[in-house]
Amino acid sequence: MTIGSASGSEGRYQVGVDVGGTFTDAAVFDGRNGLLRYAKAPSTPEDPAQAVLDVLDGLGVGLDDVGRFIHGITIGTNAVLEGRGAEVWMLTTAGFRDVLEIARTNRTVLYDISAQKPPPLVPRSRTLEIDERTAWDGSVLRALDLDEARAAVDRLPPGAAVAVCFLHSYANPDHERAVAALARNSGNGERPRAAFVTASSEVLPEFREYERFNTTALNAYIGPLIDRYLARLQAAVAERGYQGAVFIMTSNGGVATAGRARRLPVATVLSGPAGGVAAAAHLGKRLAMPNLITCDMGGTSTDVCLIEDLVVPLTNEQFVGPYANRTPQTEINAVGAGGGSVAWMDAGDILMVGPRSAGADPGPACYGQGGREPTVTDANVVLRRLKPGARLAGRIGLDAELARRAVGTLGLDTLTDEEAAEGIVRIAVVRMVSAIKQISVAKGYDPRDFTLVAYGGAGPMHGAFIAEELEIGRVLVPVGPGNFAALGSLISDVKQDFVRTRTIIPRRLPSFAEIANGFDELEAQSRRSLEAEGVAPGDFSARRALGMRYLGQSWEIDVEVPPGMDTVEALEDAFHETHERRFGHRNDGETEIVSFRLTGIGRSGKPAFGALEVPGALADARIETRAVFFSGAFHETPVLDRSRLPAGAVLAGPAILEEDGATTVVPPEWALRVLDSGDLTLERGDA
Repeated sequence: MTIGSASGSEGRYQVGVDVGGTFTDAAVFDGRNGLLRYAKAPSTPEDPAQAVLDVLDGLGVGLDDVGRFIHGITIGTNAVLEGRGAEVWMLTTAGFRDVLEIARTNRTVLYDISAQKPPPLVPRSRTLEIDERTAWDGSVLRALDLDEARAAVDRLPPGAAVAVCFLHSYANPDHERAVAALARNSGNGERPRAAFVTASSEVLPEFREYERFNTTALNAYIGPLIDRYLARLQAAVAERGYQGAVFIMTSNGGVATAGRARRLPVATVLSGPAGGVAAAAHLGKRLAMPNLITCDMGGTSTDVCLIEDLVVPLTNEQFVGPYANRTPQTEINAVGAGGGSVAWMDAGDILMVGPRSAGADPGPACYGQGGREPTVTDANVVLRRLKPGARLAGRIGLDAELARRAVGTLGLDTLTDEEAAEGIVRIAVVRMVSAIKQISVAKGYDPRDFTLVAYGGAGPMHGAFIAEELEIGRVLVPVGPGNFAALGSLISDVKQDFVRTRTIIPRRLPSFAEIANGFDELEAQSRRSLEAEGVAPGDFSARRALGMRYLGQSWEIDVEVPPGMDTVEALEDAFHETHERRFGHRNDGETEIVSFRLTGIGRSGKPAFGALEVPGALADARIETRAVFFSGAFHETPVLDRSRLPAGAVLAGPAILEEDGATTVVPPEWALRVLDSGDLTLERGDA
């Protein structure tokens, strides 16, 4: 497949790598000949860096000729979900050691009076108090006693991960900075006592103590793990000849230097999924499809996101497992339904799928690596939608007999193996449909107004079935769907988010200038920070938003402030419209600004994708005809090599399209079209 040349790349190649729960994917763009190639390797959970090196070997690219290397990671997320983070100690204002213990007073399960809150990341036994106090406006009520602070730091065990969280430090961070410096520099003179130190004013400088404290604790919890991993990876790629900076995909859909990611690892918890969403928005712009619902189905989970008018939604109201994370993130909804999701029978003999996954080790039963439980991948092998005997990532063979035995362990004696396997797939599809409804129907969007973008290793195999349940008329399968998140990192800009808590009632301002001045201060800070990361002044831009609410409300919503907005009336109109869209009502009461938010963006060189160039006819792409199970019966189904499909080709289902890293299933009553770009569309109806 031929695409255009890259702009802004210093070396011949640009490389993107995404580490998933089952496979590690890579994409490389060759700026010399305009070719885009992919590679895939099994993930190595015990040492994720090894899978990165393996997949780089699979690309066959010399790292000394790579101009840009971008990496998406899931290490931090997995550490939180699996409870493998560091032992965190917290230093906080006297009288506030129980902030994480108290948390919020809402119940996790509304009607369960015995429901328990999740245990805090830092118990009060590891929370040390320091007698200092700053007021909400930044004024010092009780000065920091450095001797007392030093005594508290001396109580920290060697190798501790430390979160410094003081009251109102968003308004005045001086006390936090002083104590963090003590923690970083304490020790025997050779190495600091603490392994990782982070301050809340660095992580999330805004009001609401619980959210700020908890996000900072998360940063400390995964900090040592991410720091060690990235240090090892940087050394490994440098040893292989890479001379540039390592960039990390971040949750906000941008990239950051590895140095920033090592300081603020909590900003990487949606690193991998954010890459796929960024790639989908880029693709939607190229194909003039502005309204998209992304569906990234991998081996462990499925991540979905709704994009309206090519705007990727951001939120600061997400959780990592049960823990609040208030750093800006792409608004993604994840469900435990992937190719490796395990099918099982509950206490009522009801067939269930997920959220537990077979992962990369041992993996689905058909991998022949010791797995015994049936998974969605095993079901697709039994249905012959995945070719028995095929090899994934060039290494893992698909054993049809092992898959059939695993499905048989469910004990569904009244069903054939194929009927049971189709039931597994249907239940997985229903779980993914439910996740999409949460980001669409539940928020006032009609999914029928959107195109479903199916990618990930398993997304194109299930995309048409998901669309059918939601009555979505068109499915878009991008080029290289199994490596789409890795490709997304190649087209992502450097981004960094800045926030400042400041309370203003717009109607009482003499003019809009005070709001503009607040943004100007943040923009100056953003420019300095990104220029330090190598962003040229001419490549800088910024996106502005305000956290606003009706006067008297407890929680705010973010309102975009476009460059042309220059009146309080226009701002309030934008808030009313945003509020009505989200909550279904508006009023004429006074509004209040509580925070200024700015995203600094450093434009990077991106591959320029061109038209598909495949010689020959549609018949040349046919590999075989295979009996495939659909809707309770076998259908003779043509199997085609996707890489040999010419632009403009049209094909009526059923059909199976095979390529490295993914399989696309076109069910009966659906039709396939190959676009000039090489991307595929699936639509219900005749070809």
